[in-house]
Amino acid sequence: MNKMTRIGRALYGVSILLILFSASGSRADTKHPPAHSIELNTATVEQLQQVPGIGPGTAKAIVNFREKSGPFQKIEDLLAIKGISKARLEKMRPYLTLSPAGPKSP
Repeated sequence: MNKMTRIGRALYGVSILLILFSASGSRADTKHPPAHSIELNTATVEQLQQVPGIGPGTAKAIVNFREKSGPFQKIEDLLAIKGISKARLEKMRPYLTLSPAGPKSP
């Protein structure tokens, strides 16, 4: 077998592996939306990650923001978090809820 044939076969094998790897990776990235809406002011990092558009870093940022600034008053408050654009917020909105604020302490 000559050198060009070996290189051709190697390139063919590598390309097949890349195709198979990329196809399996795309299915792993598909997120299944939560069955029920996620309460923004009480959700854990893990619960927030179920929402389309929220990955691990964004989920942590949401919880950190909530801990520092207090409960969210409206869903749009998420726009204050770095990386959340209006388009991304609209992708997340159907899966998020905010419970009405309880009575204020006297």
